[in-house]
Amino acid sequence: MDDTLAVRHLGTVLGVWAHPDDEAYLSAGLMALACSAGQRVVVATATDGELGGDEAVAEVRRHELAHSLASVGVTEHRWLGFRDGRCPAVDPAVGAAAVRALIDAVRPDTLLTFGPDGLTGHPDHIAVGRWVEDAWRADGCRARLLQATLTQRFHRRWGALCARTGVWMPGAEPPAVPEHAVALRVSVHGHTGHRKLAALQAHTSQTAGLRAAVGDETLLRWWAEETFVQAGATLAAAAA
Repeated sequence: MDDTLAVRHLGTVLGVWAHPDDEAYLSAGLMALACSAGQRVVVATATDGELGGDEAVAEVRRHELAHSLASVGVTEHRWLGFRDGRCPAVDPAVGAAAVRALIDAVRPDTLLTFGPDGLTGHPDHIAVGRWVEDAWRADGCRARLLQATLTQRFHRRWGALCARTGVWMPGAEPPAVPEHAVALRVSVHGHTGHRKLAALQAHTSQTAGLRAAVGDETLLRWWAEETFVQAGATLAAAAA
């Protein structure tokens, strides 16, 4: 683990997520800081989040994502075109090929995605995280791969609220890593905090209920710390 890792070290960033709003909860602060520093940030979303709705729902979520990304300065986005809720049924080689094409086009210094646990245990999250790791390995581990995680401290403070609001999928075992395992920690506050809150607010169809239940101040404090572990650090160093 790089104990001095900070956003300024990340270079060009490519985030690959499953649904619109994943990127806001897990990396909006990071993206805001990187964009403000002049770093290139590209976001890719595997699905348009249409599960349980229709094309009208998908259109709403596409617009919400565009507004959310704009609030943190991101101007480059890619849709991967997979179906919401069906990512686990996709041949992993097909998913990985789609991500590998992104890597070839963007040539990121840093990849952001889910870890093997999918953070919330969502099957789409788990599948997308696997695609990214497979593509990263196929590319020779040339980029840094950072996987979103949660710490033991997060669970002590927010675990009850997460459980009460249904963050975890049934049967999920969310990550709870010790502080020393965190490779990158982004704590949002001040102007960056306002930008992250705006990114979350833009996903109205997904966050309005939570905002009404807990309030914007609590929502931001709840997700104000973005933490990542670095995948395959030894392998990546050997391949460099």
